[in-house]
Amino acid sequence: MIPNLRLSLVIVLCLAVYSAAQDSTAGPDKPDSGPPVNVSNLYLKVSLDSAIKVSKLKPGDEVSGKLFQDVYQGSIDVFPASSAVRLTVDRLERRRRPLNDHWPWVIKAFTPRHENWPVFRTTSVMDPNGLRVPLDVSIISVNKEVEIAPKAKKNSGSAMPEVHSLHKTRSELGSLVTLIASAPLIENGNVNPSAPPPVTIPSGTEAKVVLLRDISASKNHANDTFQARLVEPVLKESKILLPEGTLFEGRVLRSRAPRTLSRSGSILLTFTNMTVPGGKSSPVAASVGGAQINQGSHTVIDPEGLMHGDRPGKAWMLVNIGTTAGIAKLADDGSQLLIEALVSTATDVSTAGTARIISTCVSGIFFLTRHGRDVVLPKYTQMKIIFDRPVPASNPTLSSVTGN
Repeated sequence: MIPNLRLSLVIVLCLAVYSAAQDSTAGPDKPDSGPPVNVSNLYLKVSLDSAIKVSKLKPGDEVSGKLFQDVYQGSIDVFPASSAVRLTVDRLERRRRPLNDHWPWVIKAFTPRHENWPVFRTTSVMDPNGLRVPLDVSIISVNKEVEIAPKAKKNSGSAMPEVHSLHKTRSELGSLVTLIASAPLIENGNVNPSAPPPVTIPSGTEAKVVLLRDISASKNHANDTFQARLVEPVLKESKILLPEGTLFEGRVLRSRAPRTLSRSGSILLTFTNMTVPGGKSSPVAASVGGAQINQGSHTVIDPEGLMHGDRPGKAWMLVNIGTTAGIAKLADDGSQLLIEALVSTATDVSTAGTARIISTCVSGIFFLTRHGRDVVLPKYTQMKIIFDRPVPASNPTLSSVTGN
């Protein structure tokens, strides 16, 4: 059940008419002419204004918020942070709940398999000119997100141990709505029209990307490949090193699925190539420096970029201990009844020892075979990557900006 909280909504946005607010003089009878307009995806992250309960939303309800970060198209800042956003619920539909393999099957058996899911077909964003831009949207998931960062390394000159406190590596992001929009390509009048000179991306440069596929420690293996997309330009002294829309290719270096004895899964990702829009693929070396994930995933990152599940919490221990005790009781009583039904001379006293042994074995096997936490990174998860060494790059379309 999804509680009342300021939620993060992950939404795929299909924008059909972005230019409606860009051309205020265009009338409804204006005929279409010319070739189709080139389109480019936009990535939006919205902070909700108030707490909502998704299952209680009704058609016509409005959900409002503000952009959490700037929205870029290439080098253009299309919508600045804090721009007002308004979502309108079109209808509710039943959707299957995402699987959660962390809790025992006894808990999942009493958890509803489906949930009411709002469908947003209409939204609007306030552009820098004060005009509301209408957008068509569809919702993908609802989460409360946190931002995770690598744990602090041990100081070689100090005897202090490595910092392992979870709260030092996780920060609350509040209510966020993540949107993917398809919008007409905007010409940038502030771009230097001359041929762009070659640039070098310094080592240690950070970039924000979103994954273009699901990744998890339980389903992915070493050498599996994936793609991610840059959602903000990488700038240095007003010069564009990489424009929004740059594609990164990554590879799973190693992966370990959650194991018995409550041992968590882990996965290590690296980025090996990038392709600038209109350019060719070039090799890179970049690692994971952080991610914005569902708060319930309990994933942490070590200094080497290895993502793994955190240790089981008190709630997990209590639930599994209670489930183990229940299984032991059922096995004890059930084995006694079975033996007495098969052996006419058997009594409760004579079968008590055998039943106790059976219940101990069954409950012990259940508890010892509990798996730890998985590492799950859904599609459109926003991540921070860090270039591990300098990378020469060329941008065939952009070189510098003089303003927004």
